[in-house]
Amino acid sequence: MNTINCVIVDDEPVARKVIETFVAKIPNLNLVKSCKNAMEAFEVANSQNIDLFFLDINMPDINGLSLAKTINKKSKIIFTTAYREYALDGFDLQAVDYLLKPIAFDRFLQAINKFFETKVEIKTPTKKEETVEKPNYIFVRSDRKMVKVVFDEILYVESLSDYIKIYTSERILVTRETISNLEMKLPSQQFLRIHRSYIVNIDKVASYTNEFVEIKKNAIPISRTYKENVLKKLA
Repeated sequence: MNTINCVIVDDEPVARKVIETFVAKIPNLNLVKSCKNAMEAFEVANSQNIDLFFLDINMPDINGLSLAKTINKKSKIIFTTAYREYALDGFDLQAVDYLLKPIAFDRFLQAINKFFETKVEIKTPTKKEETVEKPNYIFVRSDRKMVKVVFDEILYVESLSDYIKIYTSERILVTRETISNLEMKLPSQQFLRIHRSYIVNIDKVASYTNEFVEIKKNAIPISRTYKENVLKKLA
């Protein structure tokens, strides 16, 4: 994946520092500049190609909403603000996400995952061809840290109420999230919900019957609710 150039815009030094620290933890994110006002950001936006802006709203002189209207439409925006009442205005400007301060790293990471889902890198070798590349991983919180999970390494996922277990070829990760939320983050062409408590990696299925799929000698049940779709997809 290509480097994602980003800019932070916030008049509060502490708030800028928090986002700077978060950005440094994410692979492929390159912080071009951390700006203390809209004018600094405007100059950067007009001199360099910026993929993503982390943009505060309540700033002196020119607020974040006004700045957002001047930014190139190819650039994406994640608003970072203490004011909930501007959320509707933010999404009207097609923002990727709207983060309320104080911002936790796991919430910041959700916004980055949303950005990666909407951002496609297109190469055009000819006028008739396109190459589209999307991220092949997500980050999940496990054992008090954010862990990178590559899709191809996942065998299957098991739900434990508000927690899920992600079984990979090398380890088992436990994270606090619902299986439905995780399902939305996984590529549908590769992963299949076969039960209210299970999602499987189709590429890892060794065999299947009307009642279960087998992955690494583990029989994972297919529920009645999902059976018709599962059998159709596997066939």
